[in-house]
Amino acid sequence: MLEQRGNLRSKIKHLMEECKSMREMKQIHSQIITSPNLTITDQHYLITRFLFFCAFSDLGSFSYATDVFRLVNTPNLYMYNIMIRANAAKTNAANNTQPSCWSLLLYKQMIRHGIAPDCLTFPFLLKECTRRVYGHVGMNLHGQVIKLGLYNDIFVHNSLISFYSACGFLSRARKLFDEMFDRDVVSWNTMIIGYMRGGNLEGALDLFWKMEERSIFTWNSIITGFVQGGRAKEALEFFHEMQNLSSNSVKPDKITIASVLSACAYLGAIDHGKWVHSYLRRSGLECDVVIGTALVDMYGKCGRVDRAYEVFIDMPKKDTLAWTAMISSFALHGYGKEAFDTFKEMEAVGVKPNHVTFVGLLSACAHSGLVENGRWCFKIMRHVYLIEPQVYHYACMVDILSRAGLFEEAERLIRSMPMEPDVFVWGALLGGCQMHGNVELGERVAQYLVDLEPTNHAFYVNLCDIYAKAYRFDDVKRVRALMKERGIKKEVPGCSMIEVDGVVKEFSVRGSPDVMMTELIWVLNGLRNEMKIKCNTQNAIFMEIQTL
Repeated sequence: MLEQRGNLRSKIKHLMEECKSMREMKQIHSQIITSPNLTITDQHYLITRFLFFCAFSDLGSFSYATDVFRLVNTPNLYMYNIMIRANAAKTNAANNTQPSCWSLLLYKQMIRHGIAPDCLTFPFLLKECTRRVYGHVGMNLHGQVIKLGLYNDIFVHNSLISFYSACGFLSRARKLFDEMFDRDVVSWNTMIIGYMRGGNLEGALDLFWKMEERSIFTWNSIITGFVQGGRAKEALEFFHEMQNLSSNSVKPDKITIASVLSACAYLGAIDHGKWVHSYLRRSGLECDVVIGTALVDMYGKCGRVDRAYEVFIDMPKKDTLAWTAMISSFALHGYGKEAFDTFKEMEAVGVKPNHVTFVGLLSACAHSGLVENGRWCFKIMRHVYLIEPQVYHYACMVDILSRAGLFEEAERLIRSMPMEPDVFVWGALLGGCQMHGNVELGERVAQYLVDLEPTNHAFYVNLCDIYAKAYRFDDVKRVRALMKERGIKKEVPGCSMIEVDGVVKEFSVRGSPDVMMTELIWVLNGLRNEMKIKCNTQNAIFMEIQTL
C-alpha cells in the first residue's frame, strides 16, 4: 500500500514536470485533491509543486495559484514562501489583482499561524520594501531577522544592504556591509550600486578597486554609473581596463556595449564609437534593438547622421526608442524634413510615439524653423496620442515661437501652461529675445530669471548680450557691476573635447593637465606667424596689381 502511494506521488510529480498547459495542470490538481490514495503529507508536497508551477512558469496562472493557496487549510512554510515570492515579483504585473503589499500581508498571516520564516522568506519581503520604499517596514523586518537568528545569512544580509541603500540610508547599508563576516560578489555589487544611486561615485570607486574578484555585473555597474554621473571619459577608461585586466571569463556583454556607446555619444568620440561597433561585429554579440538604438544615438550625437541612418535601416526590429533615437538624430542636426518623414514611417508601421518622440520632433522644428509643423506636433500629441504636454514640451514650443519672433504667441502659450513655467521655458523666450534684439521683453524676462535664480551667472550674461546688441553699454556696465557686487562669476570653465588617435583630449581655459600646453602654444604661434607672412605677401601682390 505504501509502495502504491509512493508510486502515485511520483507519477503525479512526473506529470506536473511534463505539463504543457494550464488545462492539463488543472486536471492534475483535480487528481491531487480527489485521490483517496494520497496522504495529507503527499497532498501538501504536490500542492507545493503545483503552486510553484502556476506562480512562476510561463505556462502557469498566478491568479489560479492564488485561488488554490486560499483553499489550503494549513499552508506550510514552503507554500508561504512561494506565494510571498510570487507576489513580490508580480506586484507591477497588469494581471495582478492583489493588493500592492499582499506579500507583507501574507507574512503577517504566516506569523499569526505560528509558522517561523526562514532565510528564503526575508529577501523577497525586503525586495518589496525596497521597491515601494517602505522604510519603517523594512527596518521592522531587520529587527525580525536579528530576533530569529538569521542575521549572518548572506542572502538576507545582501537584501538588507540593498534595501537600506535604495531607501537612501547609505551609512546604514555601509555599516551592514562592514559587519559581514563573509561577503560574496553580490555583497560588493550591491554596495557599489547603492553608492551609485546616491551619487557617491568616489565611494563606489573605492570599493570597486578593493574587490578581489569582479563580475561582468560589477564592471557594468561602474561603467554605467560613471556615464550617468557625467564622467564618460573615465567610463571609457574603465572599459579598456576591463579588457586589459579581466580574465577570459569576464567579457563585455550587451549592457557593457550599450553603456560604452552612451559614453562615446556623450564625448563625441566617433573613433571610439566606430571601434566599439566593429568589436560588436567581431565578438558575435547580437545587435538587438537596445544595441542598435545605442548605435543610432552614438552616430547621431557624433555628427554621423548617415551612419546612424544606415544602422537604423539595418535593424530588423525597431521599437519606439529606436524610432525616437533616429528622429532625435535628424533633429539635432537640423534635418527637419527627414525627422518628419521618419515620424510618418513610424506611424505607418503602427509604432506608437511617446513623450520623448515629440521632444525630438519639436526640437527638429526649432532647429529648422518649422513653425507650422511645431504647432501641428503640439496639437496631435494631445488630441491624437493622448500625451499631455509636460514642461519640457512647452519649453520646446516656446523655443520654436521665439526663434521665429512670435513673442506674443509665445507669451500666450506660457500663460496657458497648467504648470509653473521653469527656467528652461523662460530661458527659451530669453534666447529668442537675444536672437531678435527684443530688448524690452528680454530685459523683463532676464530680470525675472535673475530674481528666480540670483546666483545663476547665465542670465546676467544673456542680459549683457541683449544690452550690447542694442548699444546700451552703460547698462552692460551696470549688470557687470551687479555681478561683481554679488560675487557672481562663471564657476565651471568652458571646455572642449577632441578625439586624437582614439584618445579623448580635454581643453579648458584653466589649462588641461593631459595636454602639452607649451607645445600647443608653440604651434599656434607658428601658425599665426605663417598667416602674417602670407597676409603680407598677398597685400604686396595686391599693391603691385593696382600699380599696373
